[in-house]
Amino acid sequence: MSSRAPEPVALSERRTELPRAAASMAAAAFLFALMSVAVKLSSRTLPNAMVVFLRSAVGLVALAPFIARAPLRSLKTRHLTEHVVRGAVGMAAMYCFFFTISRLGLAEALLVNYSLPLYIPIVSRVWLGEPIARGVWKALAVGLFGLALILKPGSSIFQPAALVGVIGAVLGATAQVGVRGLTRTESITSIVFYFGLVSTGISLGPALYDWVTPHGSALWVLLGLGVSATAAQLLMTRAYHYAPAAAVGPFIYLSVVFAALFDWLIFARSPDALTLCGAMFVVLAGAVALRL
Repeated sequence: MSSRAPEPVALSERRTELPRAAASMAAAAFLFALMSVAVKLSSRTLPNAMVVFLRSAVGLVALAPFIARAPLRSLKTRHLTEHVVRGAVGMAAMYCFFFTISRLGLAEALLVNYSLPLYIPIVSRVWLGEPIARGVWKALAVGLFGLALILKPGSSIFQPAALVGVIGAVLGATAQVGVRGLTRTESITSIVFYFGLVSTGISLGPALYDWVTPHGSALWVLLGLGVSATAAQLLMTRAYHYAPAAAVGPFIYLSVVFAALFDWLIFARSPDALTLCGAMFVVLAGAVALRL
């Protein structure tokens, strides 16, 4: 019997299992919302730099059993520079995202973060030279209109932290395009592993500079943060294995619904009418951009 590993199956040759993919993505959305709760709770007693580092470090430890079972050759890479660049950009996006969560409501913060599909076609055009699909500009205009309703620039309730969230979404889109480029030659195992390694290494310095030793319940919150984020990433990867991104990607917006529910139950905060209206535009535009 041959000892060769099975050849990877092309996405077009895989069987699409939308119900299973949707269930995996919905579970990932719930865990991402749970992660945002842990971030908000942690930010009350810990600096942002520490929360980002501990999320990365705990996530890397949580990945250890999966990495240990993977063949050693799956971790070999000829694109270490690309992994480092993707990790650095992804870390910058995470700093922005966690900062936004600590300042805004959960639903608003996640909505701003999930506007990133709107920017992916533009980044892909600049970075990979991919053509921009017809209709993307309209989706971008609709999404930006929705963001304006959520952020409310010029009003007394506008918060500058929202702009940090937009910057984080653009950086997140750049990191996603970097992942797309890496998947042409790298295994999913190596992409996830090197991101965990790079993000933990980059965030260690700022965390040490601003270190506050967590105690008591804060330790459990941080553990939940790392585990929920890692499990959500694995479930999202599983969803994309069972169905194309265009079909299953929009289900990630369920995390906004879960986040709004947690915001109401835990933090006694509910979105206003303009935010709800803006949310509909952002979700619609993001879903259209994913499909295009």
